[in-house]
Amino acid sequence: MSPNGSAPLTKQIVIDGLWRNNPVFRQVLGICSTLAVTNLVLNTLVMCVSLTLVLAASCLTVSLLRHFTPRNIRMMVQTLIIAFYVVIVDLALKAYWPEMSSNLGPYVGLIITNCIIMGRCEAFAGSNPPVPSLIDGFFNGLGYSALLLAIAMFRELLGMGTFMGYAMPYFATHWDKWIIMVMPPGAFFTLAGVIWLCRSIKAKEAKGS
Repeated sequence: MSPNGSAPLTKQIVIDGLWRNNPVFRQVLGICSTLAVTNLVLNTLVMCVSLTLVLAASCLTVSLLRHFTPRNIRMMVQTLIIAFYVVIVDLALKAYWPEMSSNLGPYVGLIITNCIIMGRCEAFAGSNPPVPSLIDGFFNGLGYSALLLAIAMFRELLGMGTFMGYAMPYFATHWDKWIIMVMPPGAFFTLAGVIWLCRSIKAKEAKGS
């Protein structure tokens, strides 16, 4: 990669991961965790950090091994790499934050099956150098995290009247809590609203360009 071309390429990777090709509202990937953990912001934050770390590390490793991995077994190798990092994250949570590990239950382990990670490893990291692959994984993780945290904020605030577990003044005293927001249907409704909003903004951008 040439020095003159690296900066524009990096900018393109960052914009794609955060907005233009966002894994949630553009590709509609990894939405299982939307139902699983977005009823509380803190749980969502830990899940997002875990997925972003696994995604970035997996993309970097897949890229480093791309010339040594036989093409006919590449997806098995990628799955083993992802599983390795997920186990590390899962064991770290169990060792240093057992309460959060219990709150998230099996969903940390299910990061292995998250379509975003396998998708970026297959579509980008398997055919690109390590540094761009690391950047791509990290910013796709951030793009995923931004939308999930927005969903979690609305769900917790409207459903429980709290934010990060702390009661919000107006919502704690005057708000009639929408219990449906902390149930799976609330996740679907909020996700649909966020996707509609983001795609509407993107459509306006496309018309203006």
